[in-house]
Amino acid sequence: MKKILFVVATLLLTGKAIAQAEPANYVTAVTKFTQYYNHDQPDSIFSMFSPEMKASLPIGNFKPTTIQLKSQYGSLLKTEFVKITQTLAIYKATFQNSTFLLNLALNAQNKLTGLLLSPYTEDKIAAGFAFDPSLDETPILLKTLTGTVSGALVMPKNPSGKIPVVIIIADAGATDRDGNNEKTGISANTYKILANDLGKNGIATVRYDKRLVGASMTKSKESELRIEDYSDDAMGLANMLNDDQRFSKVVLFGHGEGALVAALAVNDSPVKGFISAEWNADNGDKILKEQMKSKPQFLQDELKTFLDSLRKGKMTPNIDPALYYIARPSIQNFIMSWCRYDPIRGIKRIKLPILIIQGTTDKTVPAENGQRLKKAKSEATLLEIKNMNHILKEAPADEEQNMATYSKPDLPLKPELIPALVEFINKLR
Repeated sequence: MKKILFVVATLLLTGKAIAQAEPANYVTAVTKFTQYYNHDQPDSIFSMFSPEMKASLPIGNFKPTTIQLKSQYGSLLKTEFVKITQTLAIYKATFQNSTFLLNLALNAQNKLTGLLLSPYTEDKIAAGFAFDPSLDETPILLKTLTGTVSGALVMPKNPSGKIPVVIIIADAGATDRDGNNEKTGISANTYKILANDLGKNGIATVRYDKRLVGASMTKSKESELRIEDYSDDAMGLANMLNDDQRFSKVVLFGHGEGALVAALAVNDSPVKGFISAEWNADNGDKILKEQMKSKPQFLQDELKTFLDSLRKGKMTPNIDPALYYIARPSIQNFIMSWCRYDPIRGIKRIKLPILIIQGTTDKTVPAENGQRLKKAKSEATLLEIKNMNHILKEAPADEEQNMATYSKPDLPLKPELIPALVEFINKLR
C-alpha cells in the first residue's frame, strides 16, 4: 500500500504537465478542503479520503496534525491553481502565516488519495527539479515532544541489500531541506542535488526542514528555540534510521551551522561517521563580530554590549532595529545557546571518522577554517576543493560572480565533491 501523509514536504512531482484548465472535480475538492479547514472540521476533511488513505492516515493521526497546522499557520486565505500533472493537481496555498504548494490527488470516485503540502518558492514552479529516474523520494516524519519534523528520504528504487543513509543537516537561519532560503534569496537546491548525486551512487539521504522552517511544525515559539533542539532532532532521525532494516549505517552531514548541530549530536547517536562542510571554526560571538566589521562603529559597539550581556545570561529587549536580523529579542535565547559551543573543542570530542570539506572560494567561511579544524583533530580527513564556494558549487573569488551562483538551482555541485563523499562513506565500518 502506498504510504500517504498529510503535511509532509517535498513531494516528487512526477508526470508530464498537461496544459489545461483546472478540472471541475479538483475545483470542488479544493473548495471543500478550504471550507472544512477554515471552519475547524478535520473530520469532514477525513470524510473526503479514499479508503486506502483512511487506512494509511487514521483520523487519530490526521486530526491533531491538522489542528496544529491551523494553530501554526492560520487560516487558508486563498488557493491559486498552478498546473495539473498525470498524478495530481498543484495549487499555491496562501495561509495567514506562510505559503505552501498544496498537492491534491483524486481517484475515479473523486476521493482524495493524496493531500500534501510542500514549501513554496517561485523557482520551484518555474524551474522544478527532477530526480534521476533510478531514485525514489518518499516523505519521512519524525514526531517530537513539541511537534513534527518533516523531511524526505531519497534512495535507489532497487537497492542490492542494505545501503548507507546520510542525514543532511541544514545551514543557519530559515534554510530548508533543499538548501534554499526564501528570506535571503538563496535558491541553489544544494541539498536536493546532493541527495540526487549520492542516490545515484547507491547512498540514501534524508534531508528535512528544521523547526519553524518549511513543513515542520512545532508548538514552540521562536523565542523558545535553542540549538540543542536541532541536535535533538538530528539524534531522533539517526535513531529512527538506525532501526530501519534497509540501511547498513547512518552518517551525519552538517553544512555550515548544521555541522555544529551534527557535532553536538554525533557522540550520542548510532552513527558511523561525521562529515562537516564549510564549518566555521570560531564560536558564535566571534562570527557575529566578524560579520559586523563593515557596519558603522556604533552598531559594532552595540553588538559587543549585547554579546557581553548575553555571556552573563541577560537578554537585551531594546536593541537597534538595524541588528534585528542577527539579534532580535525573539532569537536571543538561540544565540546564547549557539555561542556556548566552541567548534574546536567540539571536533576534538568526536570519536568517529571525520571528513572535513572546505571550499577555497567560500565567502562565508574562509578556507583557513578547514585547516584549523584539521589541526584540532589530526586524524580527520581534510578535503580542500579549489574554487568551491559556501553552497558547494563552482565559483570564482570575485564576490559578485560568487554570489550569483546562489540563485542558480540547476548549477551542479563541484565535481570533486561527490566522489570524495562516496569514498568516505563506503569505507566506514
